[in-house]
Amino acid sequence: MNSAIPDYVSILFTLTTLFGVWFFKRVFKPSQLAVTILFIWLSLQAYLAYSGFYLNNNFLPPNFMLAFFPTLILMAFVFILPKGRAYVDGLNLEDLHWIHIVRIPVEIILYLLFVSNTLPELMTFGGRNLDILAGLTVPLIIFYGLRKPILSRNRILLWNVIGLFLLVNIIVMAILSIESPFQQIHQSIATTGILIFPYIWLPSFLAPLVLFSHLISIRRLLKTKA
Repeated sequence: MNSAIPDYVSILFTLTTLFGVWFFKRVFKPSQLAVTILFIWLSLQAYLAYSGFYLNNNFLPPNFMLAFFPTLILMAFVFILPKGRAYVDGLNLEDLHWIHIVRIPVEIILYLLFVSNTLPELMTFGGRNLDILAGLTVPLIIFYGLRKPILSRNRILLWNVIGLFLLVNIIVMAILSIESPFQQIHQSIATTGILIFPYIWLPSFLAPLVLFSHLISIRRLLKTKA
């Protein structure tokens, strides 16, 4: 952990990650093997981040890609394989949307990392990151779209598309601002906060969890329209 970051921020983020794990178990109802693999993954990411592995990205491919690229491959396989598609089509659509509540504490923590000089302001809601809006508005989508037929499926779909765009926006900004051959955004504060323990769990678990939820929801809503 970085000594510049107050302990309460790390504790808050760890609790947020555990909240995400709870959502993962509740929504996806994984097997014991899948849960074990998840904890092995989180432990591996914690070890690599604690060792400083992710702070060295001056070559291709950058080390930070190991934090999220494997999860993207896994998601791709889920949508490619018939059993994977059948599995996600059986998930509860409302539960999938509740996952986005986790974006509220995440965005607060990102701002606290900025205050601690470990993250540029543009990656917070004080800069170009509006991702917190998805977390704040998802209860409206659930109560007035999924539970009550006030919002149409098209509007729920639009909310998911916008939420996906907001998520991709912050992911791209993070990739382009990390010191690596991919860096295009240069700020006075280096993007190191999300590359250390325990914050590495954001790109390696929480962000993919939210991304997966959006992709499944969009697929389900498009199928409903058809």
